[in-house]
Amino acid sequence: KKKMNQEKQHVILSSPPFEFMAEAMVKLNPSKYAYFPTKWSKFEDSGMDCIEVGGFYPENKIRNSSIIFLASFHDNDAILSQFHVLIMLLESFIQELTIVLPFLPMGTMERVTREGQVATANSIARLFSNLPPCGKPARVMIYDIHTLQNRFYLYGHALASLHSTIPLFLKHIGKPKENVDAVAFPDEGAMKRFKDHFHGFDLVVCAKVRDGDTRKVTLQEGNVENLRVIVVDDLVRSGGTLYECAKVLKQHGAVNVFAFCAHAGFNQENWKQFINGGKKFGVIEKFYLTNSVPTVTQKLIGIEPFVILDITESILTDL
Repeated sequence: KKKMNQEKQHVILSSPPFEFMAEAMVKLNPSKYAYFPTKWSKFEDSGMDCIEVGGFYPENKIRNSSIIFLASFHDNDAILSQFHVLIMLLESFIQELTIVLPFLPMGTMERVTREGQVATANSIARLFSNLPPCGKPARVMIYDIHTLQNRFYLYGHALASLHSTIPLFLKHIGKPKENVDAVAFPDEGAMKRFKDHFHGFDLVVCAKVRDGDTRKVTLQEGNVENLRVIVVDDLVRSGGTLYECAKVLKQHGAVNVFAFCAHAGFNQENWKQFINGGKKFGVIEKFYLTNSVPTVTQKLIGIEPFVILDITESILTDL
């Protein structure tokens, strides 16, 4: 009986944006994972969710199974739809639940500076923490979370496990000095978070300083003259800070400037500023992103200067 349990497959379920990843996970290890597609739709008359989760018919493959759910919190509507599914799964006599949430978009909204503001990171954490129990807490896997203390917002029936996309990126760029000489951070916060991953590289720190009524990016620490430099951060929204940082590095003699961000959280279509014809084109020669936000990165595949790194194998390793 023990041997049978060890060989039991994990069931993968997915939000629509990560269906490609669910299929890839099964291809990489078909003996360990089974994927059942879910039908996501809306009632025409009300616009409310009409969801049918795969794996229940004609034979119930969900009961007593270890479930992996690939979650994408790319908008409020999608978040609520997925919580409907998570609650139903936890009330379906499953053995355990792992929620793979590569990008927690409300991780930047974890505090309030004025009464009346809503810390949405707290709200989402409460929803996770109060999911129905299934014997053990649900595991919520998050990559390169913006504020590390957010992991402690989850408690009770859901606990966070934190992971990083940096090892994947390091495999891509090779050994120190092979393709990149120095790693630059846009601020001290990024430096403190990521510096331990980059042994053997020269480390450079930029900073924003006030110049009258404006703030400008300066080189605070390090030398980049005649070096190939990559700017590393967890998240890109407008891309303004990365662009200004890249300009400063080139002004200080960097031969090449690249960028890496774990999460492509571009506001609307700000990524277009970095492609040929855009205002920010040419300064960042290669812009590396992972596909943790597939609703954005699916549009960027094959478009220079973007290079999209697939996190599927990283997730399989971290599971």
